[in-house]
Amino acid sequence: MAAEKPVTTPQAFPGASPGARLRALLESGELLVTPSCGDALTARLIGQAGFRAAFMSGFCVSAQRIGAPDAGLISYAEMAGAVRDVCAATALPVLCDGDTGYGNALNVKRTVKGYAQAGAAAVMIEDQLAPKRCGHTKGKLVVDRTEAVERISAAVDARAEIGSDILIIARTDARHGHGLDEALWRAEAFHKAGAEILFVEAPKSEAEMRRLCAELPGWKMANLVEGGETPIPSQATLSEMGYGVAAWPLTLMATAMRAMTDALAAMRADRAPEGLMGFAELRERVGFEAYYLDEARYAGARD
Repeated sequence: MAAEKPVTTPQAFPGASPGARLRALLESGELLVTPSCGDALTARLIGQAGFRAAFMSGFCVSAQRIGAPDAGLISYAEMAGAVRDVCAATALPVLCDGDTGYGNALNVKRTVKGYAQAGAAAVMIEDQLAPKRCGHTKGKLVVDRTEAVERISAAVDARAEIGSDILIIARTDARHGHGLDEALWRAEAFHKAGAEILFVEAPKSEAEMRRLCAELPGWKMANLVEGGETPIPSQATLSEMGYGVAAWPLTLMATAMRAMTDALAAMRADRAPEGLMGFAELRERVGFEAYYLDEARYAGARD
């Protein structure tokens, strides 16, 4: 059987910057669904599937790049390298995880500038105390209100200093140890400091999700972790609630890891793994056919 042709997503708003393209998508009022990636290949697949944007997850990058948990072990340089690789592999605007900014307010500024220069459409800065950790695992702590807001102010200043239009996603993990009221106070303060997208991590019910959408200004982002603390409503319900962005941070990596562990078990038992992608489709999806066309084009120019 011939390989299924990957979906080709035309680049929306050609010639516009990643930030401008993302802003236009958000201003459409339609829920922006962003599957998450940790590497360039996954970013390519998200585009081929017809999605309009992608999210680069720190959990995925830490797992796929250094084989370590999302617990503050990965460095700014490693994350910035992942941003460059992911953004170079897709025409989609990519929302990128900037963790805590990797230090004080000056480190936050460096992170935002570096991500903007690497092609990110948005950068997420959070208020966790370093070393940070996945928002749906135990042991999270947050910095005080003043430092939390300073981080977002520094991110906004960094954007202005380089004349960038990268969007700032401001994340608070205060719901875990301080309650929803504190998380809402911080998110509103982040908006006043200049953040466009607000991300209250780990609300525990649909009622909490509705409340934060009703009370907070600007665009809101939902983080949907299978097996995590937050319910996973339908996309239609998320849109009706008032969310502008819905990220599935672990779905693709969890799917791939299950498939790989199953294939390894089969190989260990001297069985052929099941469910493999055909070689022709695999070549197409990683870009061999486009490479061959370019190769022939330039070879012809020499003749």
